[in-house]
Amino acid sequence: MITIQKRITAFAKLGDFLSQFSVNNIVKKDDIEHNEIFFDGFLHQIKLAQEKNSWFTKDNILFSVKSWSKSLNYNDLTALTESVSLNKKSPKKVAIVMAGNIPLVGFHDFLSVLISGHSVVVKQSSNDKHLMPFLAKYLEYVEEGFKGKITFTEEKLSNFDAVIATGSNNTARYFEYYFKDKPNIIRKSRNSVAVITGKETEDDFIKLSDDVFQYFGLGCRSVSKLFVPNGFDFDAFFTGMYAKKDMINNAKYANNYDYNKAVYLMSLFDLLENGFLMIKEDESYSSPIATIFYEYYDNEIDLKIKLHQDREKIQCIVSKDFIENEVAFGQTQHPKLTDYADGVNTLEFLSTI
Repeated sequence: MITIQKRITAFAKLGDFLSQFSVNNIVKKDDIEHNEIFFDGFLHQIKLAQEKNSWFTKDNILFSVKSWSKSLNYNDLTALTESVSLNKKSPKKVAIVMAGNIPLVGFHDFLSVLISGHSVVVKQSSNDKHLMPFLAKYLEYVEEGFKGKITFTEEKLSNFDAVIATGSNNTARYFEYYFKDKPNIIRKSRNSVAVITGKETEDDFIKLSDDVFQYFGLGCRSVSKLFVPNGFDFDAFFTGMYAKKDMINNAKYANNYDYNKAVYLMSLFDLLENGFLMIKEDESYSSPIATIFYEYYDNEIDLKIKLHQDREKIQCIVSKDFIENEVAFGQTQHPKLTDYADGVNTLEFLSTI
């Protein structure tokens, strides 16, 4: 079994490797292990990922890669492993069923399983199948102890001891039935919301545009709904969103914008729009691409009660001095390693199997 220190070191080296790739700059460094084998290869995998899934633009892939490069450092990885009492029993084989809505969306589960000392068998989404196997191969090069502990499959899952599965509300029902006899974490659809109180500055709304538009709003941490006080004037909101006006230049996004706008207009729905984003009053949490839902509230106490009642539908609450465990404006796509999806501590789960 690989020692915990070797596991941490391997992932920290992966973080160093990923640090060469960012939206603003791609620079090959001389001091990265096995760079002569992997640097150009990873650039090729990024290209393949773009070709396979047009939502995976180069900028979105590199944003995800850069985020992981910052998280995979020795200090944060050590703090992560020290946050729970890792299982000292014999390693298990853990299956992961990954979503494919944003690049490397299942990497935290992958990291959690391996750094806990278990083996992993990964069933990827067809929308995101190029990046993870390549990074797994890099891990095997920097730490030979990982060889034989990482498997990717497109077949039906079998011979595993526990499972972590992420999907829609519909697929979650299938997961719950199929995996009912195994220790499991089953994740359903969630969305993130922003609470506007009137205390926000112009800069807050500009930062909120990152929470709304990063990954085209396809992530569970992407803000898809606003709660605004009665009588709220949306001018300041739209001014902040204007920072992302170039979003409409993406053909797939523009097609979704045009389609959803046509549907709303034919249905005689009231909506506000600025040429690249529509907002519509709606009680739902999950809004279509290029659309943000909003809902008025009368008082903050009632809203806090509602958010608590709907907590199983919500991933993040973006606000400013409004509620406990809120996420600051502009920070939804910068989670810490200990910001577990759905608030379920994955490492704690893995320590009990």
